[in-house]
Amino acid sequence: MPDDGPTATRQAPAAPPPPTPSPAPPAPSATGRRALWLAVGVVLLALNLRPALVAVSPLAGTIRAESGMSAAATSLLTALPLLCFGLLAPLAPRLGRRLGTERALLATMVLICAGTALRLLDSVAALFAGTVVIGAGIAVANVLLPGLIKRDFPARAGLMTGLYSMSLFGGAALAAGVTVPVQRATGLNWQATLACWGALAALALLVWLPQVRSGAGAAATAHRAARPVRGLWRDPLAWQVTGYMGLQSLSYYAAAAWLPTMLEDAGTSAGDAGWLLSYSSLLGIAGSFLAPVLVGRRLRAGVLAALGAALCATAFGGMLAAPAAGAYVWMTLLGLGQGAAISLALLFIVQRAPDARHTAQLSSMAQCFGYILAATGPAVLGAVHDLSGSWTVPLAVLLALLLPQIAVGWGASRPRQVAGR
Repeated sequence: MPDDGPTATRQAPAAPPPPTPSPAPPAPSATGRRALWLAVGVVLLALNLRPALVAVSPLAGTIRAESGMSAAATSLLTALPLLCFGLLAPLAPRLGRRLGTERALLATMVLICAGTALRLLDSVAALFAGTVVIGAGIAVANVLLPGLIKRDFPARAGLMTGLYSMSLFGGAALAAGVTVPVQRATGLNWQATLACWGALAALALLVWLPQVRSGAGAAATAHRAARPVRGLWRDPLAWQVTGYMGLQSLSYYAAAAWLPTMLEDAGTSAGDAGWLLSYSSLLGIAGSFLAPVLVGRRLRAGVLAALGAALCATAFGGMLAAPAAGAYVWMTLLGLGQGAAISLALLFIVQRAPDARHTAQLSSMAQCFGYILAATGPAVLGAVHDLSGSWTVPLAVLLALLLPQIAVGWGASRPRQVAGR
């Protein structure tokens, strides 16, 4: 070999850079009969995400009288699920990656069944423990279902989000409307009446089982390929989606907690006040279904977000001016506005994420902060009422909060996607 000279040095070839993990290929969207059964399963799962908790409110007086619980303990019982939704939401994407989405959702129905069974025990401790178990199951399902819609129904995200949010409102309205009549018709005690809602969760569990079997291979692949999303909390768009989820949740739960009392203080009977809240939830079913279906067809999402807030503002203003005389008008507007808001909040999570992995992480972030914020709403509104001595200032607070809700809703509606990696 020729000599290159004494000063020449041989350069070793540079080592190739370490391979970067390639993203998991997108799962094929559901089609045909599988899409139909998957949609039925999503609706049944969503129907179970409110009844076991909402059913406590109509029975609260009976529970307090028979258990000796204080008013403060009863308030904690109603706030506890929202805290579970918020505090446990960050765990849901990790559980979905570990088990696979289908198996994790099956586990949520097992938790709801177990929680309702636990509340059969004649014990206040069992009532609280069962509520936490149910709240944990719902918290995980809240986060994972938008990601499943993104993965399996990318071309029908608006329709499926509408069905999903409509089922949320429908389950809540069903529990609010039939829990007491069921108890009176059957003569069951409050423990058994609450446990009846476990039957709906058992039905959803059975319908969802085939999805677990069909998704077993995909779950294994997802576990190997999926990884947590980094940097999402530094993304302004993610915070706009989160802000919209939080503000509309705060408005909904604060109003739901105190509107019956406002109506009673205005001269409406307790029975009529409870019915009006249930009526508002029924109208929310229509608003929650129509809003995501209309997005991209006739109206921009930002316009719908502003329109939903305007309906709520008119309702709150009407409650200030003539709460009893125009109650049906105000509850109609409020139900439509709040229904549109919750479905848009869920739709923003699906549309602003590029894939199912980002959707689950964005859903976790939005619902963590959103529900923790919402859990403060009833207490803060009650404190403002106690300080002011009337419902004028609390209603003015609800009106004022609609302005930032419109602002973040408009930002979240712009056709962009979050930039987490």
